[in-house]
Amino acid sequence: MEDAWQLLAEGDVPGTVRALRFIAETTPVRELAEITNSLARAVEFEDLATAAAAVGADPSDSKALTALGYECIERGISFLAIPVLREALRLEPESSMARAELVTAFEDEHRHGEAVEVLLAHESMLRAWPERYLLVYNSILSGQLERAETEFAKLPPPEDERWLFARDRVAGMLTRGAAAGAVAPLDWNDLRGWHFTLTGGYLGTLSPYGFTAGMTGRWAYLGDNPELCRYSLDRLASILNAAGRQPHSVSLLPGRSDRILGLAAAQLLGLPTRPYAPESTDTLVVAYDLAELDQDLVRTLNQRADGQILFEHATCWTRPPAVSADISGLLVQRITAPWEPGLRVDEQAPQADSRAEAEIAEEIVRADGTPDTGDGETPPDTDDSFTAFVAATRDTWLRGPRTPLNSPGPVGSSRFF
Repeated sequence: MEDAWQLLAEGDVPGTVRALRFIAETTPVRELAEITNSLARAVEFEDLATAAAAVGADPSDSKALTALGYECIERGISFLAIPVLREALRLEPESSMARAELVTAFEDEHRHGEAVEVLLAHESMLRAWPERYLLVYNSILSGQLERAETEFAKLPPPEDERWLFARDRVAGMLTRGAAAGAVAPLDWNDLRGWHFTLTGGYLGTLSPYGFTAGMTGRWAYLGDNPELCRYSLDRLASILNAAGRQPHSVSLLPGRSDRILGLAAAQLLGLPTRPYAPESTDTLVVAYDLAELDQDLVRTLNQRADGQILFEHATCWTRPPAVSADISGLLVQRITAPWEPGLRVDEQAPQADSRAEAEIAEEIVRADGTPDTGDGETPPDTDDSFTAFVAATRDTWLRGPRTPLNSPGPVGSSRFF
């Protein structure tokens, strides 16, 4: 705690938050409230400061604790809310509000197994909607499909139609999980199987570096290259063939990176190009990184037009875009495209590639798409096993809206905060 106070005294608010992340659950609630109060005042979050001051004055007040937990969640520091809300629930076990906020905090921190434990500990008090639904949802995201199926079978139809979307969402996850589980292990390392189960999208490639060192197939920071783009597009072609899908065109999004990759995809697949239009059917929409597009444009992709397939080369897994792609080439925290400014070994300063889009696309088409062997720790990912997975699950693909998922699910990876 001394280090956190020192960082705050130096005006380093992000550093203070990072320091608190490591000690929040071993610090007495009163002390936690006191530094949260000072932290909130430093950034002029008056509602958070007031709630923290109330807990500092009386850490045995369960309602004050619940209010502080709520404010922490609202300000994006759910890890601070967890010890506060645990104490609130200890003091008032029947508090549905403290229980609900604690579950939310665990979800925000991707600690879905602990959310399940909280809900099961108060099972006799749970309402069907939303609490038993949340038991199903967090069971899935913590890898407990059998429990999720059992609990889902107990759920009555929601009386409030606002919950129909949530019901259909977990139903889709369970359907895809059953299909994936027939041909994949769905264990703590099965990134592709769980990605499909949770998002409904296929993951084309796995990072060949750091699999056993905490990455489990995801990338952290990546300087992209034409070879990796080609490998991603080759896997796209394999998915379309294995799934029996034949789009009639490639729809080009307006971004430069999207157009470059779209032109390369069209050439490799032998398809004509057209400007992207939300209503276009039987088309392949190609994005390099959806997070770089105008978000209003991205949201037009939420509802899939008939026969439309959305491919995204680089999907950010720490801050997912507003839609989940039907096919993701790779999962990354941050990426630099080959044609964007970036340091290279033989250069003294960053430079952007100013060549015409079609010329860069040609380079991707000519590139060697042989996968990088990496450090040798990533499990084999052969074309045969990949296409077998697609063939076995294709009947559950391309169903429902492209709902984003803000959790890595059961397969965790190291990340930079």
